[in-house]
Amino acid sequence: MQTDVRICEADYSHPQHISALVDLLDSYARDPMGGAEPLSDFARKHLPAALRARPSMFSVLAFDDAHGGLPVGLINCVEGFSTFACQPLVNVHDVVVAASHRGRRLGEYMLLKVEALAKERGACKLTLEVLAGNLSAQKLYRRLGFDDYQLDPDMGQAQFLQKWL
Repeated sequence: MQTDVRICEADYSHPQHISALVDLLDSYARDPMGGAEPLSDFARKHLPAALRARPSMFSVLAFDDAHGGLPVGLINCVEGFSTFACQPLVNVHDVVVAASHRGRRLGEYMLLKVEALAKERGACKLTLEVLAGNLSAQKLYRRLGFDDYQLDPDMGQAQFLQKWL
């Protein structure tokens, strides 16, 4: 790993961590891969308290210490539960690497940190969603051992669906 980049679990009560998290998440939301819309004022204002109130959430941050601790990466995770395994699982919900730092394997280093934290929580697996057009992310995830989700090959791969409420 690059020695000038620090990867750590976010502390939701630490002002620098919260500022980094909100700013990086907003930059991701503004990107076409994140929907091309900024975070709402509501989300920016209430996200820190909402994260602190949910012990099932954790995040990993990357800071470039060679550039004054510049926030350059974020992964938000949600602990779920596998009923089949009767163990926790961790869903990798958001993966953000600042454009200035892409191609430096920060996503890989952050995901390895997520994996270590998931194991500490007793998780049996990591899950994530990725857009079909995000080929660089798919390449990273497959290199780290992620694969399509299926129980029976005859039934095909699982699909990720949503319904707004």
